[in-house]
Amino acid sequence: MSQRRPLKSRPAKSSVTDAGPRHLIDLHLLDAATVRRIVDDAHEMKRAGKRVPAAMRPAGIEDAVLVMIFEKPSTRTRVSFDIAMRQLGGQTIALNHTDLQLGRGETVSDTARVLSRYADAVMIRANKHSTLLELAENATIPIINGLTDESHPCQVLADVQTFEESVGPIAGQTVAWIGDGNNVAVSWMHAAVRLGFSLRIACPPSLKPEAKFIEWAHSEGGDITIGSDPVQAVAGAQCVVTDTWVSMGQTDAARRKKLLGAYAVDGRLMSKAAKGAIFLHCLPAYRGHEVTAEVLEGPQSRVWDEAENRLHAQKAVLAWCLGA
Repeated sequence: MSQRRPLKSRPAKSSVTDAGPRHLIDLHLLDAATVRRIVDDAHEMKRAGKRVPAAMRPAGIEDAVLVMIFEKPSTRTRVSFDIAMRQLGGQTIALNHTDLQLGRGETVSDTARVLSRYADAVMIRANKHSTLLELAENATIPIINGLTDESHPCQVLADVQTFEESVGPIAGQTVAWIGDGNNVAVSWMHAAVRLGFSLRIACPPSLKPEAKFIEWAHSEGGDITIGSDPVQAVAGAQCVVTDTWVSMGQTDAARRKKLLGAYAVDGRLMSKAAKGAIFLHCLPAYRGHEVTAEVLEGPQSRVWDEAENRLHAQKAVLAWCLGA
């Protein structure tokens, strides 16, 4: 294990990928070894329970404060990060967008500079990915992506952990994503490339992931397939994943439900997956829409383990960002 470093602010750099604070912006900005390490640490954090071993806690964590900013409502992200920081030994402050001067026009860059003088890390659940990037660009402390309109890396780290608990090492396996090619699907693409598994995405053509994400995955040699046939995507897969059809802030609910009606995950579709395949959903779930109750509550579902694993994955993320 690498030597632990005390929690100290470091100079801001010209790019979020330069040496400096350990930001968790997106999985594709980390190398494969780092992504693998965070998942492995999440497994270890879960085995350890509420009392995180001293060797896995960053030096000085007992004096550390995590600021959590929420531009969108949250259950799992808010509670898991709050409890994760407390179980590591630190403290938290939770702020809504309206609690900050951001809501009255103060710039993101000024906010980043001020928070860097007070806190030891910031986790933000942002409406726009550009807000996250600007925050990281101007902060001298770690910035963590708790969800943006482009990606949701912390969710997928917990998803990979859940897969490995039930199926085994994810490298070389096949995961099927069914439905909207949204921010969570993008983070699955990043994970597939970094961790070496196959990802099949089935979605309506108008809802597939943006071209820039597909081009990145293919340029990195990722085994990513984008199609429109759910049965073809699921065939032989060890894991089937879906998400809500209408995310927060989206106003075209009727159009989306019409487009995605053929992409509901039901018992018939799950029967096409590999024997022993599991079902994942990041929640909240809407039974009778993207997934049937029989699947969500059935023996193949691991959604409650998946929700719990947000806590353990968050502890691993925080420990890594803060220098453990």
